[in-house]
Amino acid sequence: MEIAKLNPEAENTQVKTIRSYYRLHAKIYQATRWSFLFGRRRIIHALNLPMMSDKTVLEVGCGTGHNLSNLAKYHPLLQMIGVDISPEMLKVASKRLQRHSRRVLFLEKPYAPGDWKLPAKPDVVLFSYCLTMINPGWEEALQRAYDDLEEGGLIAVVDFHDSPFKFFHRWMGYNHVRMDNHLLPVLHKRFMPVQLEVDQAYGGLWSYFLFIGKK
Repeated sequence: MEIAKLNPEAENTQVKTIRSYYRLHAKIYQATRWSFLFGRRRIIHALNLPMMSDKTVLEVGCGTGHNLSNLAKYHPLLQMIGVDISPEMLKVASKRLQRHSRRVLFLEKPYAPGDWKLPAKPDVVLFSYCLTMINPGWEEALQRAYDDLEEGGLIAVVDFHDSPFKFFHRWMGYNHVRMDNHLLPVLHKRFMPVQLEVDQAYGGLWSYFLFIGKK
C-alpha cells in the first residue's frame, strides 16, 4: 500500500497539533467515534454512485479509512485517494484497505492550495467530519476542492453544524473542533446545492449537516 509522505518543511503549528492529537487517538478512533459521527454512511449513499462506477473519489481527512472502506465494498471499480496529515491514522487505513491497494492511494499532507498535483482529477471530493477541525485553513481546503474538481464535479460534506450550549462548544473546542454554523454559508456560495440535510443529535445537544454540491 503506497503512502506518499508529507514534506517536513510544509508542517505548521496546526498540523503538528492535530498530528499529536491523533497519535493518541488512532488506535481507538473507530471504536469510540461511532457514537457521535452521524451521517457518514448516509453521505456515501447520497452520492448515488453506480455500483460499477470507475470514477475517482478523493477523501480529505480520510482517517482510519472508514468511508473509503465502505466505498470500496460497494463500488469495485472505484478509484480512491485518501489525504490525511496523521501517519498513525494512515497506517490504520492502509491496513484496512490492503485488499484494495491497487485502486487506493494515500497522501500524508495538508489539503490546501499549492503547486503539488493529484495523481488524477477527482469526480468527488469528500469531507467527513474534517472541515470543523481545520482551524485555520478550512476555507483554503474548500478552495483546493473547488480547484481540483472539474466543472460538474461534486463536493460532499458531513460535519458538525452548531449547538445551543456554550459548555458543548467549549468541550468541542478542547478537542480542536469549531462548530458555529460557519461552513454552510461558504459551501452555498461556492457550490450549487444538490442536497442538504440538517439533523439534531441527542435531543438537540448539537446538530450536524450533510451537503452535496456541484461545481
